Amino acid sequence: MFSQQDFIARLQRIMNYYDLNASALADGLGVLRSSISHLLSERNKPSLDFILKIVDKYPEVDLYWLLYGKGSFPKEEKNPSSTPLPTEIPFPKANDLENSVKDAVTMPENPIKEEKKQIKKIIFFYEDNSFEIFENL
Repeated sequence: MFSQQDFIARLQRIMNYYDLNASALADGLGVLRSSISHLLSERNKPSLDFILKIVDKYPEVDLYWLLYGKGSFPKEEKNPSSTPLPTEIPFPKANDLENSVKDAVTMPENPIKEEKKQIKKIIFFYEDNSFEIFENL
């Protein structure tokens, strides 16, 4: 559950981390200085817009940490793989390309029987909303 006192403590931790006072934080977020003062004095609760401005402006702030204290500050980057991904994709050798082309050519194809379809009706629609129908062609 959201606790306003805990939120204020986390907001002050952000301000200390970035070495900001209330005025500098307000100016950086583009909000009124009085809104920061009202938040810190527990007069007002933070709006969603205010919280999103903090998360957007300061990438080290995790949304769930700011709201609920879950996670860490500054945000830890999650690295799903400990091995670095290759930066280049190897181009196949000429022999590999020739073999793949030969394999493709020698593979038997299943013949698809095509049914001969006949036109039953053609309808022309004109810009003046009229139309013509041609049947039994």
